[in-house]
Amino acid sequence: MSDPTIRSVELEGAEALRLLGGVSLGRIVFTRQALPTIRPVNHFLVDGDIVIRTHGDAALTRYTGGGGAVVAYEADDIDPLTHRGWSVVVTGYARLVTDPRELARYQALLRPWGTQSMDHAVRIHPDLVTGLRLTAPD
Repeated sequence: MSDPTIRSVELEGAEALRLLGGVSLGRIVFTRQALPTIRPVNHFLVDGDIVIRTHGDAALTRYTGGGGAVVAYEADDIDPLTHRGWSVVVTGYARLVTDPRELARYQALLRPWGTQSMDHAVRIHPDLVTGLRLTAPD
């Protein structure tokens, strides 16, 4: 049964990216052994692109290292009590960052949460940005 106190409103792309830039945790979805794989990661935005850090042995590093690959990225901020908030999904092309100066810049801007050495970065260019806001009815 749907909740009559919640209304779903589609977000414009620019607003969705602005909201995405206001949080640091998201989930990246990519293909591993022909199956969808989801990993929680922290991120930041650079010129409208999503940047995450990863390590050399990660499946994501291998997946994006051969010239790039299509991924999905999701982030949200939904209150567990009121069920109000927003969710954004970005679909786009992810490439492993290979330029040493660009990589050094991203390493300085984004600290990984884990203790494992995150010496690689992946940059996702959003080709499709969708989102919705869960809000009170008018």
